[in-house]
Amino acid sequence: MTNPLLESWDTAHEIAPFDRIEDAHFAPGFETALAEARAEIAAIADNPEPATFANTIEALEQAGGALDKVLSVFFTVAGADSNATRQALQREFSPKLAAYSSEIYSNAALFGRVETLWQGREALGLDPQQARLLYLTRRGFIRAGAALTGAEAQRMKEIMQRLAELGTSFTQNLLADEAGWHMELGEEDLDGLPDFVVKAARAAGAEKGADGPVITLSRSLIVPFLQYSPRRDLREKALRAWEARGANGGETDNRAIAAETLALREERAKLLGYESFAAFKLETEMAGEPAAVRDLLMQVWEPAKAQAEADAARLTAMMQEDGINGALAPWDWRYYAEKRRRAEQDLDDAALKPYLQLDRMIEAAFACANRLFGLEFSPLDVPLYHADCRAWEVKRGGQHVAVFIGDYFARGSKRSGAWCSAMRGQAKVPQVQGPVVINVCNFAKSDPALLSYDDARTLFHEFGHALHQMLSDVRYERLSGTNVARDFVELPSQLYEHWLEVPEVLGEFATHVETGAPMPKEMLDKVLKAANFDMGFQTVEYVASALVDLAFHEGAPPADPMAKQAEVLAELGMPQAITMRHATPQFAHVFAGDGYSSGYYSYMWSEVMDADAFAAFEEAGSAFDPATARALEENILSRGGSEEAETLYTAFRGRLPGVEALLKGRGLAA
Repeated sequence: MTNPLLESWDTAHEIAPFDRIEDAHFAPGFETALAEARAEIAAIADNPEPATFANTIEALEQAGGALDKVLSVFFTVAGADSNATRQALQREFSPKLAAYSSEIYSNAALFGRVETLWQGREALGLDPQQARLLYLTRRGFIRAGAALTGAEAQRMKEIMQRLAELGTSFTQNLLADEAGWHMELGEEDLDGLPDFVVKAARAAGAEKGADGPVITLSRSLIVPFLQYSPRRDLREKALRAWEARGANGGETDNRAIAAETLALREERAKLLGYESFAAFKLETEMAGEPAAVRDLLMQVWEPAKAQAEADAARLTAMMQEDGINGALAPWDWRYYAEKRRRAEQDLDDAALKPYLQLDRMIEAAFACANRLFGLEFSPLDVPLYHADCRAWEVKRGGQHVAVFIGDYFARGSKRSGAWCSAMRGQAKVPQVQGPVVINVCNFAKSDPALLSYDDARTLFHEFGHALHQMLSDVRYERLSGTNVARDFVELPSQLYEHWLEVPEVLGEFATHVETGAPMPKEMLDKVLKAANFDMGFQTVEYVASALVDLAFHEGAPPADPMAKQAEVLAELGMPQAITMRHATPQFAHVFAGDGYSSGYYSYMWSEVMDADAFAAFEEAGSAFDPATARALEENILSRGGSEEAETLYTAFRGRLPGVEALLKGRGLAA
C-alpha cells in the first residue's frame, strides 16, 4: 500500500495531502518512521568520528524528520477530529513515543557526545544560536534523567511511559464525557433565550441527531445558556454536567488518573534530585521557583476576592428580588451578572453579537497583523482534514511567510477549548521552511456564525500565538516560534487581545450581520467600558485553579486530589457561588500532559507583561505605532526561544514589569 504519510508532499507549500490520508495509513506510517528515527539516533550515537556540533547537535536537530511528519498529521486530527480508530491509535502510540524518547535520553554514548561538546564549548566557536541549541540540548538530557544509571534510569523510563499513557487516557475520557452528554430542550424551554442561542442549540441538536434543540458541553453554547436561561432548574442541570466532566464514575472517570499522575511526577522529580515537581518544573521558567508564583497569585487573589464578594452581594439581592431565597449558587452567577450588566451598563450580548460576525473578526485579526507587521493573507484552496477548516497563504512583500489554517467550530469529534499548533515550525537548517500553523476553536456553529465578545477575544488570543509562529526568524526549529518558557508563551497571545479593544478596529470590523452598518458609537463605548465587567468572578475562578495546580505539585502528592482541592479552596476562602475554572477531573492543561503542570499560573505571569507591553504602544501614541511594532517583532516575535525570556522582554521594554499594570488593567487596583 502506498502511504502518503511517508512520501514527499508535492503539494502547495508542502501541506499534508489530507485528501489522500486515511486512518489505515497511520499505524504503518508511524512504525516505519519510528524505525527510521531510531536508526538515525543510533547513527549519531555510534559515529566513530569525534563529536562536533554538526555531527551531534545539528544531527539530533534533524533526526526523526519522517516521524515528525507523520505525527504532525496524526495529532492534528486526533485533537480536532477524533474518532474511535484515532483514539485507539493514540493509546497505542503514546507509550511507544515515551519509550523512544527515553531511549534517546538514556543513551550513554549519545549523552557522552553532547557532554563532550558542552565541556569544550568555549573552543567550538559557536554563534549565539548554536550556543543556545547546545545549551538546550544538554539541559534536555539532564532533565530527562540522562545522568541516571541502573535501577533509577530504568524507573525513569517506566515513569515517563506510564505518564504518557495516563495523559492520553485523561484527554480521551474528557472528550467522551463532553461528547456523551446533551440536554434536550422543548420549545417552551427556549423562552428568554436570544436568537443566537436558539440557533446554536438547534444546530447542536442537528449535529447530535436529536429531534430538536439541545445544550451541549461546548463552552460557546453552555455559557450563553447559563447567562440567559430564566429556568434555574435547567441552569443547575447544565452546570452540574459541565462540572462533572471526568468525575462521572466508570471508565471515563479521571480522579484516579490525576492521583497516579501526581504521584509519578513527584517520584520523577525526586529521582532527578528536586524537592518537588514544582521546583523541577519551574526551574526553567521565568518564575524560577514556586514561591515567586505564589507571591504573584496572592497579590492578585486578595483584591479579586474582595471584588467578587462585593459583586456576589449585589447579585444575591437581585436574585431575592426575583423571589428566590437562599444563597447565590454557581448556576445563578452568570444569569444575574448578565442581568446586572444590562441594567447598569445597558449592554446586552444579544444586541452585541450580531456585530461580531466570525468572518469579520477573522478579517480584523488579519488587518491588524497587516498594519503592524505587513502580513498579507490570501485564501488557499487545498484539501484539509475537515470541511469546516479554511486555509490562507501568508506573505510579506510578495514573499511567502507561512500557511495559516483556521478550524473554528465546535463538534463532537473535537476536544474542548482553543489552541494553536504548528504542523511545521519555521527553520533555516537543514533547509529553509515556512511554518504551517493551525488555530483551533470551539465556537457555536450557525449561518452566519456570530461570536460573543469572549469568543472574539479567544480568536485574537489564538491568532497571537499564530503570529509568534509565523514571524519566527531563527535558524533551528527547536528555537522557533512558541518554543519558549511556558510563562512567556502566553505573552504574544494575550498581548494581541488588546487590538480587539482598539476603537478603530471595532469601528471598522464590527458590522451588523443583516444591515452591514457599523456598531453604533454608543454601543462601542459601552463595550470598551464593560471590558472589566465581572472581573472579580473571572479572576477568582482562574487564580483558584492556578493555586490548586501549584499546591498539587509543591509538596507530597495527595492520595485524594479532590480532597486536596477542597482543602486549598477552603484555605483561600473561595466564594461559594464561584467554582474553579477547571476542576481537577477536567483540568486538561495540567493532566493531559506536562505542558501546564505547575504552570497554569503562566497566563497571569504573561499578563503582567502583556499589560506593560501594550502600554508601550499607548506611550508611543498609537496602537499601530510602526517603531513599536518593529521593536516587538525584532525583540520578541521573531526570536522564538533563541535567548532567555527575560533578555528578550528587557530588550523590547528596557526592564521587567511589576504587577501594578495587571491590576490596573483588570480594574482591581486599589
